Amino acid sequence: MRRCRPRRREQAHMSDGALPPRPDYRPGSAQPRLNRPVRERYPQIRPTSGYGDPRIRHTGPGPGAGSEQEPERSSKLNARLALALTVVIGQLWALTVTVNEWMEGNTGTAWWGAGFLILSFLVVLGLWLLDPKDR
Repeated sequence: MRRCRPRRREQAHMSDGALPPRPDYRPGSAQPRLNRPVRERYPQIRPTSGYGDPRIRHTGPGPGAGSEQEPERSSKLNARLALALTVVIGQLWALTVTVNEWMEGNTGTAWWGAGFLILSFLVVLGLWLLDPKDR
């Protein structure tokens, strides 16, 4: 079975360089009443509709949202978090120094570094166990 190639005339018209005509573009809606300028976010909902409008489900957070209800607990947790983050940064630094010393063959200094890492881990663990009801 022999396949036939299309002749030059029958090939796609895109090679001629002419593009098909585009439809006219009109921004907005086909309904003129919907093309009016609006200032509100939801123009269909009246400003006085509020709680009676079934389209409004959630009105946002209640009064006092975002403020701390127990400032003493908050300050205690922030202090503990700051101390724990300081210890973690120290652990990263100590781990870098310990690995460098170990690679250079200074095993005595590396063991002291490992001891510091274990001690700092126990400090963070102690901070965590300090007040179990805060979790």
